[in-house]
Amino acid sequence: MSSCCGNDCSLDRLRERQRGTLRAVLVVNAFMFLVIVAAAYYGKSTALLADSLDNLGDALTYALSLYAVSQGVATKARVALFKGGLILLAALVVASQIAWKMAVPALPVFEVMGLFSLLGLVANGLCLFLLWRHRHEDVNMSSVWECSRNDIASNIAVFIAAGGVWLTGSGWPDIAVALGLVCLLMRSAIRVISSALRELRATA
Repeated sequence: MSSCCGNDCSLDRLRERQRGTLRAVLVVNAFMFLVIVAAAYYGKSTALLADSLDNLGDALTYALSLYAVSQGVATKARVALFKGGLILLAALVVASQIAWKMAVPALPVFEVMGLFSLLGLVANGLCLFLLWRHRHEDVNMSSVWECSRNDIASNIAVFIAAGGVWLTGSGWPDIAVALGLVCLLMRSAIRVISSALRELRATA
């Protein structure tokens, strides 16, 4: 009996740690979405817009993950499946923006791209640090970790794109990096969705 109680207490502590971490990264990502989406439109950067949508998707993901923390494996898997759908939707939005930029070209402001990609890198580095210990705990936290790791790659890619725009005086580096981020988002969506489907089949 005492062993069962001990296991319950340990599980409760784990869930509370997960909730605390998810609340922190939710606040960071919601704030960064507002900041970076404004910068993306001001700076006319598709790559920076992709970065901001990634932050929005993450904020929604963390909110869903907070709900899933105390749920069973099947519910966590369904939430992870929904997260994968959100990542896929973000990829499609960015792809449509790329098509628009190719039809109506505009030169991005590389200073804005560089500054806000570095700001995003600092914020997402903090989130990755907070999530590190949770990355193998369950499918819910694993999918959260996946989203956060994508953010770091996005920030670095946008910074590189800013350098490319500065060197070439062209918007093509911005579009090229945005295309790369679409591929990254698609790959991540497939991975999260596949993992969630495996969990659902296992619990069926």
